[in-house]
Amino acid sequence: MIVMRDPPVRSGRANKRKKVTEMKTLIAYFSAEGATAALAEKLAEELGADVFEIRPQKIYTKSDINWRNPLSRCNKEKIGKKDVPVAGTVENFGEYDEVLIGFPIWYGCAPNVVNTFCKAYDWTGKKVAAFATSGGSGIGKSREKLQPYVNGTEILDAVCVGNLEELKAWAENL
Repeated sequence: MIVMRDPPVRSGRANKRKKVTEMKTLIAYFSAEGATAALAEKLAEELGADVFEIRPQKIYTKSDINWRNPLSRCNKEKIGKKDVPVAGTVENFGEYDEVLIGFPIWYGCAPNVVNTFCKAYDWTGKKVAAFATSGGSGIGKSREKLQPYVNGTEILDAVCVGNLEELKAWAENL
């Protein structure tokens, strides 16, 4: 079992793909209102992957994520290109062969807290892909904008999904 600082990595059931590919998979996700969390948790269970919730040290309130308010926290972070400190770390990150990064689309890309999370690790040799949820926009340039934060590898694919079946089909074809 992986020793973690808060928040913990939760192990999925036996990794179905591990028997075939011998890969250890982590699903790291940020979820502001629960949609991304629900999909990430279900996908982890389906794939037998470990899960790490990317949580900001200061949790977002409803008003913090009101993108219509130019003075809201999410707007200030995005416009100011600010790092958002993450609560906890994946201590045994080097053990993972594959990392799927999930997030809601904010301004056509990943929220800054996801970028901050990514900057904290060495991604060399890892298979990395990103998935997003959205209330109306597509994946946009999320892959290109997240790429500079995953040093040592290339993001293989990025997709915006609306349900578990889409997400599962995508993940199984990586």
